[in-house]
Amino acid sequence: MSTAPLITIFVRHSDGCKYAGDEFEKRCRCRKHFRWTQNGKQYRRKAGTRAWAEAEQGKRELEDHLAGRAPSAESENSARDLGACVSVFLQDKQVQGIVPNTLGKYTRELARLQAYCERQGVYTVQGITRELLTGLCATWEKAYPSTHTRAQARERVRSFLRYCYEAQWLQRIPALPKIKIDETPTLPLSPEEFTRLLAAIPDACPDTAKRSDHKSCTVAGRAARMRALIRLMRYSGLAIRDAVGLPRGRVIRDNAKGLYRIVTSRQKTGTDVSVPIPDDVATEVLNAPADCAPEYLFLLGGADVVESARRWTTDFKRVFEGAGLLNGGFMISHRLRDTFAVDLLEKGVPLEEVSKLLGHESIKTTEKSYSKWMKGRQDRLDSLVTGTWATPKKRRTK
Repeated sequence: MSTAPLITIFVRHSDGCKYAGDEFEKRCRCRKHFRWTQNGKQYRRKAGTRAWAEAEQGKRELEDHLAGRAPSAESENSARDLGACVSVFLQDKQVQGIVPNTLGKYTRELARLQAYCERQGVYTVQGITRELLTGLCATWEKAYPSTHTRAQARERVRSFLRYCYEAQWLQRIPALPKIKIDETPTLPLSPEEFTRLLAAIPDACPDTAKRSDHKSCTVAGRAARMRALIRLMRYSGLAIRDAVGLPRGRVIRDNAKGLYRIVTSRQKTGTDVSVPIPDDVATEVLNAPADCAPEYLFLLGGADVVESARRWTTDFKRVFEGAGLLNGGFMISHRLRDTFAVDLLEKGVPLEEVSKLLGHESIKTTEKSYSKWMKGRQDRLDSLVTGTWATPKKRRTK
């Protein structure tokens, strides 16, 4: 068994720390580091903590490792730096191959968790309590007006805590407050409202010469793109991200049937979608002025799908307000998807077929949002029930 080298704990002070200049100051909350010399070579390593006492524990663990000694039970159960745990968890998610957008959401939520913990003086994962998590969740109402978004944030934080438990950094998973999700109302546009919406586009699209998100479009060009995007979503049922990220080549002319169709897959679920659209809508979409990414119909130059959808949503809000259409804080662009679905259901298209056109993974999702609009199904049920009311004919007796 070899002898462990002499390990020194030192501090790298943050800008503005009042203890700057003293690298052995134990009272500050700046990050701690280790240094040692072995075989004539100097080594440095982050301690992964801001607390001197935790750095001392980490020093003992490192000494055991360098000396080839088995770690003590105390070392195995020692406090884990929250920031280091977050980094390992995010690395695990990256190895799993989750999409960058989802990884970004995990990163955002855990950065907020870490910042909140540090404001409460908690720097280790073992310091996370139910009371602390309750306080964190109380901050979400302002950051996330939607209960659905808050519920998703809760699941991401819980996923991190579950990982810490499975890694044996936590003896139990602290409970997070349950979040009741408000049911999003179905808000289809009437024909008159849709006409008003289209009419409001020119006035709601100001000069874009000074706007970086639409700088390549003229005033008329931007209005034309907005009109084409709104009509595409109304007559295809595509969600905002699917419509904005739609490649030009996905608007296909089906010569066998003499119509245009959208052939794509939903970004949210990966479900394949094939939806016929009116010829005049397809023509308007394909002839709309191109931005900096001509291979895409509505993607904005210098922005990915998520950022482009966010910018278009801002413009949608302006157009809806110009048309006098209030939305009660609910997702504006989804009203076009609702209009597509409800129009089909009211004309008797079966729910299971509408579900396929919307790209839902399960018909239960469609039924939850649109069951009350199934006029064709209800009419058939009414006919079957009322048909049983007729007086049966008397049987002839021999």
